[in-house]
Amino acid sequence: MAVDDTSHGEFREAVDLADLREEGRALTAVDGTPIALFHHEGEVRAVNNRCPHMGFPLTEGSVEEGVLTCHWHHARFELSCGDTFDPWADDVDTYPTEIRDADGNVVTVSTLDERGESSEGTVYVSPEPRRTEPPGVHWRERLDDGLEQNLRLVLAKSAVALLDSGVDPAEVVERGVTFGVRNRADGWSSGLTILTALSNRLPDLDEQDRKRALYQGLTEVAGDCDGEAPKFDQEAFAATDVPVERLRSWFRENVEVRDADGAERVLRTAVAAGHGRETLTELLVTAATDHRYLNTGHTFDYVNKATEALDLVGWDDEERTAEVLASLVRGLATADRAEETSSWRQPDDLATMCEDTFARLDDLVAAGEGETWTEPDDFTERLHAADPETVFDALEGAIEDGATVEQLASAVSFAAAKRVALFATSNEFNDWNTVHHTFTFANAVHRAAERTDATALYRGVFDAAVNVYLDRFLNTPPAPEATGEPDADPEAALESLRMAFEQQGKVQRAGDAVADYLAAGGDPDRLKAELGNALLVEDTNFHTFQAYEAACRQFDARDDPDERRDCLVAAARYMAAHYPTRRSREQTFSIAARLLRGERIDAAGNAEGSGSGANADD
Repeated sequence: MAVDDTSHGEFREAVDLADLREEGRALTAVDGTPIALFHHEGEVRAVNNRCPHMGFPLTEGSVEEGVLTCHWHHARFELSCGDTFDPWADDVDTYPTEIRDADGNVVTVSTLDERGESSEGTVYVSPEPRRTEPPGVHWRERLDDGLEQNLRLVLAKSAVALLDSGVDPAEVVERGVTFGVRNRADGWSSGLTILTALSNRLPDLDEQDRKRALYQGLTEVAGDCDGEAPKFDQEAFAATDVPVERLRSWFRENVEVRDADGAERVLRTAVAAGHGRETLTELLVTAATDHRYLNTGHTFDYVNKATEALDLVGWDDEERTAEVLASLVRGLATADRAEETSSWRQPDDLATMCEDTFARLDDLVAAGEGETWTEPDDFTERLHAADPETVFDALEGAIEDGATVEQLASAVSFAAAKRVALFATSNEFNDWNTVHHTFTFANAVHRAAERTDATALYRGVFDAAVNVYLDRFLNTPPAPEATGEPDADPEAALESLRMAFEQQGKVQRAGDAVADYLAAGGDPDRLKAELGNALLVEDTNFHTFQAYEAACRQFDARDDPDERRDCLVAAARYMAAHYPTRRSREQTFSIAARLLRGERIDAAGNAEGSGSGANADD
């Protein structure tokens, strides 16, 4: 803790030295700040009375051999400077003190003792703590501590304090992303995906929920990296003048044979050569679509989220770009490939159907050059057809008619969202994730298509459409369609949505509430914020974060009111199927926010404790 004893404000009278000697400790207040005074080993020390961990009064602690111990969670502090022995607790502020004799002269305790005037001294305290760094500096350091040691309460405090200090959320995201890609040998995973997804939706949320979103995302990153080996980087080739076509070929070949190290060197060479966002995205998505639906869509979604993370924090820093993109390579090289599963081979050989189409893909694209495609009214129904030939014919015909990758990806994303909106609750609960994976994968392909129009990306569109076809049984029969009542009361609809999340299994009620709210003219921005708050106060799992973000993304990308409605209905139904939870993370966030507001959290303050020692952050 940085300290400075040379520049402090006017000292304030606090307590008689004799009384402090006798009691060993005393509590005073200076400019509204509670300060604990201790007489220990012939010295007078002053610290903030609120334990920085969870606010317990330190005057109720104990002091031995210069160590102040809080009795609630046993956090320990070096008494003279306030530094903690326990990183989960944080340092406590200390304050300069003065001893003045009866004439107002500044003296020492030993001087009074020599004079025999020890009963006539008075203790004065400076109102300014010794800590000199601005709050933003301190909480950046604490954010790093929380990530390194997976301390939820520290991360919650950091997220709240940094935003309250005016720090740009993008900087917080950057620190989380940088930590995540450096400290997990297996690379990009769910934690970084959640942090990026929530960061994408920060504009939808109110001020307090933005803090919750960063806290939740940072917590997931820290948990992903906890106990994992760090990532050791490969180097770019010295030859950076290799043509991009050859780099792409090398990268695909190394991914094909599952050589992650070789693929990383090629990717880093592409970054070092100065290739930008579009070219790097094309290189990644081409390799990610050489095989079908890798890891049930997660691998492509990670590719998309890593590029979205760079959209948030910037592509301008070569080292950062290389680190973020290199974190994807091991996942690409080791992913399960859907064509190796029975569902893609029997009873219909969907993998071979894809191969046949892809062999003709360049010709299909060439046929559509100069054409302008408009999505037919029945296109979603054709994508929902009960035979794969209808689906393939619809997609191939659209390409020949000039459909761009982005247009087709958008159409397939809606068809996938509709599967979630109509998911029948008579299915097994785990099948929610089957339709969910298709939807989030399709959304990722759609997002990638906004960065590059690479022909190879059509393969991702077909992968998504095949899964929409495979998911057809989960809409057999479909759930009742939520269309909404124009005469509904928007406020009553929102309250119905809140109540649906408070009770298990109220899936249809949640979907109907969203539809009623929108049909009645409710503000979509408010609805997205309401869904975001429901997401962030729960112990939300990976897939539910994805579902919310993808649904909001697809909502924003559309003009048709019915399609927009169905996207948010899908999110609400998926969330309702998984809520309520214990909300333990929200308790931690609430504690952090209250502590930073100066509220008391200990049992006397009508809040419940959460364990002891370092585990108190859990």
